[in-house]
Amino acid sequence: MFCNVLRASRSFYLSSKAFHLPTVIIGSVSYSGIFSTMREVKVKGVSSLCTLDSNGESHILQSELASDSQRNSSLNVQFTPEIEKKYVHHVYDAIAPHFSSTRFAKWPKVANFLSSLPSGSLVLDAGCGNGKYLGFNPDCFFIGCDISAPLIKICADRGHEVLVADAVDLPYRTGFGDAAISIAVLHHLSTEGRRKKAIEELIRVVKKGGLVLITVWAVEQEDKSLLAKWTPLTQKYGEEWIGPGSPRVRSPSSCTLESIPETEENGFGEHKKDSGQSYMQSLQEITSQSESYSGASTDVKNANNQQEYFVPWHLPYHRAEVSGASACALANGLAKKDDKKGAVVYNRYYHVFSEGELERLVAGIDNAVIVDRFFDKSNWCIVLEKKL
Repeated sequence: MFCNVLRASRSFYLSSKAFHLPTVIIGSVSYSGIFSTMREVKVKGVSSLCTLDSNGESHILQSELASDSQRNSSLNVQFTPEIEKKYVHHVYDAIAPHFSSTRFAKWPKVANFLSSLPSGSLVLDAGCGNGKYLGFNPDCFFIGCDISAPLIKICADRGHEVLVADAVDLPYRTGFGDAAISIAVLHHLSTEGRRKKAIEELIRVVKKGGLVLITVWAVEQEDKSLLAKWTPLTQKYGEEWIGPGSPRVRSPSSCTLESIPETEENGFGEHKKDSGQSYMQSLQEITSQSESYSGASTDVKNANNQQEYFVPWHLPYHRAEVSGASACALANGLAKKDDKKGAVVYNRYYHVFSEGELERLVAGIDNAVIVDRFFDKSNWCIVLEKKL
């Protein structure tokens, strides 16, 4: 009885002080999503920024309060590089149902962390995927977010409180949650600045004393045979999206990838080809170079320091709508056919972490300390505690 009262009280607190509840449109389906009071919103017709306090009152902040350098730095980090759009966002949108069907087992270390949280804790899952950890501890409240709308739709269909959001710009007010988790997310961010920003966001959104669990793929894989299946990215490719200043802005692809329903089984059909963008042609050329590079025995020395990879995802033909999304991906070089395995193969971008790399990212953050660190299932993991 006491637990039910606590739940009702906490639920009322969340809805009345932290959120408004707009309708979120995902594809052709609408859902009532949970969003925070925005920290900064553009006011139409006004050049300054407007913030909303907990009472719903607006206050105008003059843009002069922030220096040009601070704004530019923030924008550079929050600008999504093309490599992530093409080889993370679009890929997970396309493979969402199949990916979800393979993601059900809970990692013991993550389960132990969630189970250890006090009753009534609000847990924020940044990069929740198909929501396998949402609701894991029945005595806690969970809110999940992910950049992939198809994965968020899967979560919403299961009754979870979720929203589409970017890990480097979480839509929660400062100090909102009691704990946060980021499970296998940071390795999809292609620059050190974006990886650090994502950590800063996780710390920002929890209360003082709040805990943050972060796990990332390790370069020190326990199963060494996996590395042979990954495509190392060449330095030439790396220089394209990692470097000083903001990444070059490119025209978006005219063909977007849609989620493929699990029950849909279409044969090969006609499809529209992209308008021949030179950028996509260069991606295909670079990918071919990378594949040749991965098989060269002369590059063993470089492989020892290799951290940027394409990791394949095999989408079975019977799961692939080849006349639609997958056909588009094949035409654009974002996927390829593997007739031997009967699958459409998508490449996913990964920056695998070396030992101590997570700790170095956190070292420059003043308001958090590392309270635990461990290596688990070929993942580097840390637990942070917010101090200020």
